[in-house]
Amino acid sequence: MSDSLVIIPTYNEKENIAKILGAIYSLPVAFDVLVVDDGSPDGTGGIVKALQDEHAGRLHLMERPGKLGLGTAYISGFQWALSRGYDYIFEMDADFSHNPSDLVSLREACVSGGADLAIGSRYKSGVTVVNWPIGRLLMSYYASAYVRLVTGMKVADTTAGFKCYRRAVLESINLDAIRFKGYVFQIEMKFAAWRLGFVLKEVPIIFIDRKEGSSKMSGGIFSEAVWGVVAMKLKSYFHDYRKKA
Repeated sequence: MSDSLVIIPTYNEKENIAKILGAIYSLPVAFDVLVVDDGSPDGTGGIVKALQDEHAGRLHLMERPGKLGLGTAYISGFQWALSRGYDYIFEMDADFSHNPSDLVSLREACVSGGADLAIGSRYKSGVTVVNWPIGRLLMSYYASAYVRLVTGMKVADTTAGFKCYRRAVLESINLDAIRFKGYVFQIEMKFAAWRLGFVLKEVPIIFIDRKEGSSKMSGGIFSEAVWGVVAMKLKSYFHDYRKKA
């Protein structure tokens, strides 16, 4: 068993899942993986099951009955990881938009770089996004600027979904108090860690849009971000994210 667990939520990722797992297991640092599959009708879960003997004790599968939301997938994964004693817990997409080799840099930021939460950042060193339409890129970039304005967080890429948490962060956050289950989940988790005084550090990455499979982005994401961030900020004046003893 490694001290590091990569959580990968999946829905219809049969083109990518075996390749992303192979890339992770070829890294010079050992990582375990938990795939949280939301009942993919394309057989993603079955592919993972077929690979478990090859990666015995290092590849785990949580199967859920349907699409229950990105946030609930990660929260279930966090709880699973904490109950099994992992020290470093990662969020990562299955589609190679996150380069598996960057897992090593994110882990190092938490192990020896002073980070409690390391963020794979597309905007820390300029704009390092490949193959996105200009409209989507501008929306993402200015969404992060909007979040900084509303929340006060000094994070360039507030919507990033490639992260490494020290277990102390997830042990301290009341995960039941995380309201958002979709796109704003990524913002709220950073905000919760920041409000509790943890150190957030950004690690520059190159983000490459998926080549296979279909994007899970939807038209409602922008309005969710606009109003959700305001609601999140207002809620923080009255409710603490700290887990109650």
